Amino acid sequence: MNSSKRILLLGRTSAGKTTLCQRMNHEELKYRKTQTVQIIYENMIDTPGEYLERRNYWGALMVTSADADIILFVQSATEDGSMFPPAYASGFAKPIVGVVTKCDLASAHQIADAKKHLMMAGTKKLFTVSSITGWGVEDLVRYLDIL
Repeated sequence: MNSSKRILLLGRTSAGKTTLCQRMNHEELKYRKTQTVQIIYENMIDTPGEYLERRNYWGALMVTSADADIILFVQSATEDGSMFPPAYASGFAKPIVGVVTKCDLASAHQIADAKKHLMMAGTKKLFTVSSITGWGVEDLVRYLDIL
């Protein structure tokens, strides 16, 4: 992804944040557990899922968001429930985009539930993607470029 905008990815452990970063940057897909906040190609900020899962780390996410232009809330379609509390997006003074990942592994019902979770969290614009197949990723990238 060749954007001058910095994009922050937030989501639960195994939501697909790192794989989405790799797909958006046309990298080889390799699983790796994100242990700390990582800046990738100077335009993407990948965060560990534990930062969202543990409320005492939410402050770190707020501080990290200061370096971002856009925030992606990443929700796996295969996840039951959500770690994003209602109206969570209102705590950030940045555009928030919802991304439902793993759509190739989920049913239509699961995808619809994931979208509902992201809308309840306060996202207005939603994308459904598969980082493995690439489905929907180019639409997301084009949107982020014009945002």
